[in-house]
Formats: sequence, structure tokens, C-alpha cells
Amino acid sequence: MTAAEKKETLASHLKAFRKMLVVSVAAVFVVFFVLFYLCCTPLVDFILIPVRSRGIEVITTAVSDALMMKFKTCLITAVVLTMPVILWQIWSFIAPALYPHEKKMVVVIVGTAILLFAAGVVFCYVYVFPLAIDLFWQAADGVADTMWSVKEYFNFVLSFVLPFGVMFELPVAIYIMTRHGWVNYRKMAKNRKYVILAIAVIAAFLTPPDVVSQCMLMLPMIILYEFSVQLTRFVKPVKKNEYNIDLDNAQE
Repeated sequence: MTAAEKKETLASHLKAFRKMLVVSVAAVFVVFFVLFYLCCTPLVDFILIPVRSRGIEVITTAVSDALMMKFKTCLITAVVLTMPVILWQIWSFIAPALYPHEKKMVVVIVGTAILLFAAGVVFCYVYVFPLAIDLFWQAADGVADTMWSVKEYFNFVLSFVLPFGVMFELPVAIYIMTRHGWVNYRKMAKNRKYVILAIAVIAAFLTPPDVVSQCMLMLPMIILYEFSVQLTRFVKPVKKNEYNIDLDNAQE
């Protein structure tokens, strides 16, 4: 390939990358503005259900707290709703560089990762988050009137829910490492106690400082790890020459 051809190829890649960014960002902002002007109040009310249902008063301690909560809520919701568009743009950018077998693998891995992340968020919000709310609410009983800052509450929700979604990606991460030959069943089974210790440390770091939330993150993570250990029994590492394909024939 000549220097001119390389320059032209690079320019086309940059153009495709710019298109991917522009379309993705534009989609997010369009949905954000629609949500902000039409659905902002119902979205905020949904987030506040766990505290309002318990009679906890939510207050603002700064002029911009309420507005920023509305802004962040609508922006995060917009990103979630436009995720199909974003993923499609990313796929359109990287798909031409992949072989058919690689395309299938990427689709399966990304699809599984999305489902696991959603499962982690839903599991946390439905089962774990109410327990944490009750814990902190009851801890203040008889000590002080319970009035929570809307800013601190929103940050608490994010810091509580998102780590569950991320940590539920463990099977996908272990599958990828197994395919590359970095781990195998024997190694994972042998190092089980160290992994459980690492999970405990990570849970303590990612969740708010209470034993309930930490244990509620540890338990599903240990279960997912054990599932991943068994998964490695059936996953074969990729051989070095498995994907060595003649480029000339592939282009034909």
C-alpha cells in the first residue's frame, strides 16, 4: 500500500469515526431535551419512590441541587434509551474490519454483557437498595430527624446501583480471559480463596460503608464466580494460528 493509499484510508477511518461520534451525541441530546421538557418530573419521582414511600423528607442544600438532579436523571436516561443507536454506530464503524466469525463472537459477547449489566442494576435496585435505605433510615431513628439532601441521595443511588451492573460482567470477563489462555479451570479453582478475598475488598470499595450492601454485592459475585469457574470447563483457548487467514483470499 502506497503512502497516498494509506493517507486516504486513514482519512476515511477518521471520517467514519467522526460520523459515529456526531450521530451518537446528537441522538443523546435530542432524547435528553425531549425527556427534560416532557418527562423530567415522572423520572425524578420514580427515583425518589424508595425515600418518599418511607416518609423521608428530601431537601435541597444548594440553589442548583434540584436542577442538577433533573439534568443528570434525564441525561442518564437519554444515554440508556439511545444505547441501541450508539451500539449500532459503533458496530457500523468496527464491523468492516472483522471477519464473519469475529462478528458473531462480538455480537454474542456484547449482547451478554448488556443483559448481565441490566440484571445487576435491576437486582440491586429491587432487592438490595431498599435494604440499604432501611438500614440508614432506621439508624437515624431516635437520633435525628431524617432529611436527606437530594444531591447526596442521587449520588448515593448511582454509587450503589452502577457497581452491581459492572460487577455482574464477571462471567464475560472470565470468558474472554479463558479464550486468550490467561486463565483456566485449574487456576481458577486453585485460587478460589484469593478471588473471594478480592471480591470482598472490591465490594467494600464500591459500595457505601455498610455491611448489608457489601454482603449483598459479595453474594451474587461469589455465585457468578463459581458459575464462571464451571464455564471455563467448556471454553477452549484460541490457538495462535486459528484466526490466521489469507488476507488476499478474504478480500476476494
